[in-house]
Amino acid sequence: MTATVLPAPAAPTAAMSVFERYLSLWVLLCIVVGVALGQMLPGLFQAIGRMEIAKVNLPVGLLIWVMIIPMLLKVDFAALSQVGQHWRGIGVTLFVNWAVKPFSMALLGWIFIRHVFAPWLPADQADSYIAGLILLAAAPCTAMVFVWSRLSGGHALFTLSQVALNDTIMVFAFAPLVALLLGLSSIVVPWDTLITSVALYILIPVVIAQLWRKALMRRGQAAFDAALARIGPWSIAALLATLVLLFAFQGKAILEQPLIIAMLAVPILIQVFFNSGLAYWLNQRLGESHSVACPSALIGASNFFELAVAAAISLFGFESGAALATVVGVLIEVPVMLLVVHVVNRSKGWYEAGLTAQPKT
Repeated sequence: MTATVLPAPAAPTAAMSVFERYLSLWVLLCIVVGVALGQMLPGLFQAIGRMEIAKVNLPVGLLIWVMIIPMLLKVDFAALSQVGQHWRGIGVTLFVNWAVKPFSMALLGWIFIRHVFAPWLPADQADSYIAGLILLAAAPCTAMVFVWSRLSGGHALFTLSQVALNDTIMVFAFAPLVALLLGLSSIVVPWDTLITSVALYILIPVVIAQLWRKALMRRGQAAFDAALARIGPWSIAALLATLVLLFAFQGKAILEQPLIIAMLAVPILIQVFFNSGLAYWLNQRLGESHSVACPSALIGASNFFELAVAAAISLFGFESGAALATVVGVLIEVPVMLLVVHVVNRSKGWYEAGLTAQPKT
């Protein structure tokens, strides 16, 4: 089997903003600020929690749109026409994202939440924690993958086409997949709220983002890039504001049992390293180039945590274990993904040696 030959990818650039590079620090600050405000101003946050229409919290809904739409604006669905050029890498990434990641997370949740850590976790939140982990795993790859791909010298066209394909599948598969895994975990599926969440936080933002993208692209690539640069900080700010609200509601539980965050991080970390390693190895065995294997591994490891947080809040509420579990995913996303980038960069020699050692076909 011969390696797939692709055009040389663009040189990686340090494209992370200050907000993105230090996202874990900002999340930690949000924990402190949110917990403190929740204890000092409980009435204010209870009033915010009551601002709902059809089970949708209006302030949170607005924040989530500001958070998600700029991410989706980076996705060019026209790249779907290029999918066939990298079919091995595409196949590996789809297999890991949709056949391995959600089901392995449900299994890890069952092992760690229901058994290993059960004596130290509140029993009434066990189902909710598992639901949050499932939501995190069922929402594949964010636009941050473009950053990780550039930092690892990943093939830009492959990354773009894979993200576009994943987002297209997510529109149709997210709700039934989440419902299936919640059902297998013996968790009641709130179908009406789940469908509403898909419409509000996937369908409508995708439509808005693509219409906005087309309007900007008609003005040229420079105008599009300038618009992304302007709205990028708003997306991160909306995420941080949502986290402050969430931790204001979760403050009491965190103060009483601070180790919960560490325990929830264990299955997430195992899943990230397992999925990225599996995708990386499968690409090597199938003869894909390193520039395709890198983004494939990174997409397999990364989650659309903005959507996961939004869905958890909509389905189970601010004070739920599900919402807390998804936020733990946000907390560890950047340092863990940077570690995966480091590993794939350092192992390039090993990867390419494995390609040349494979029998020719």
